[in-house]
Amino acid sequence: MDLFLVNIIDGLVTGLLLFMLSAGLTLIFSMMGVLNFAHASFYMLGAYFGYQISQYMGFWIGLLIAPLLVGTMGAVVERYGLRRVHQYGHVAELIFTFGLALLIEEAVQFFWGKSQVAYFVPQALNFPLFAISGNAVPAYKVFMIFISIGIFAGLLIVLTRTRVGMVIQAALSYPRTVEALGHNVPLVFMCVFGVGSALAGVAGVIAGPVLGTFPGMAFVLGSIVFVTIVIGGLGSLWGALFSSLLIGWITTFAAAYNVHFADLLLAVGINPPAEMATSPWRDFWSLTLSQVGPILPYLLMVLVLIFRPDGLFRKRGL
Repeated sequence: MDLFLVNIIDGLVTGLLLFMLSAGLTLIFSMMGVLNFAHASFYMLGAYFGYQISQYMGFWIGLLIAPLLVGTMGAVVERYGLRRVHQYGHVAELIFTFGLALLIEEAVQFFWGKSQVAYFVPQALNFPLFAISGNAVPAYKVFMIFISIGIFAGLLIVLTRTRVGMVIQAALSYPRTVEALGHNVPLVFMCVFGVGSALAGVAGVIAGPVLGTFPGMAFVLGSIVFVTIVIGGLGSLWGALFSSLLIGWITTFAAAYNVHFADLLLAVGINPPAEMATSPWRDFWSLTLSQVGPILPYLLMVLVLIFRPDGLFRKRGL
């Protein structure tokens, strides 16, 4: 039971970190219909900017400034890059963002090198907040949980309770009408892209000290972020939250339990056939849950695409 509670907390941290990444990507897709391949690269920039600023002004100043810098870069990219290729269709957008991701990775290696940088948890949060039967839960993980929940609540309030949110959602479905009412729709698009990039920057700043800050960090989480929004439903904020938590708990529990597939069959009352030991499938049955844990989100995505192609939350909206 104690291990179960620890895994619940660890999975919650992982899931909410994924949500911070996927929320920005979902926001961008909801507004612009753009799948931004460079989104994880903005996450990486947030980590590196946070690290660099923390060297001179501390972690907390980096947490404030780094996302603003990343968001500004995102807005500039939309204004002077993505907006120009948008007229040529989705293929051009994908190629542009893919090339941008490669460019950002090369720039990171040029300025900070190819090795992991020494970006650590701030001393103010570097202590165990509480323990569950000897398993310490760091204060920093609890901090990550509250930051993520705060971002979700803030997004939900802005998008559903404010005039700005009404304009954004109206521009999603009726851009020409919103423009005719006097709103600058291209400016709204640019701001949304900037905010989405800034959210990725926040995720990078707070995840860098825990997951490591290195040039390949964008690649590590880049693919799983797209899996998250496909499972939840492209453009759905609630879907992004649900699928992020689901993936976080699936991967965490799979890594924690060293259970063979044959044992899983026995647990549900199925006796494996005697021929299993000599069949071509014997290597499969000898696999443990922790060994296949990293591919479970992708298997889940395949099942969702088969049975519910639009995602668990079908509506292309917020």
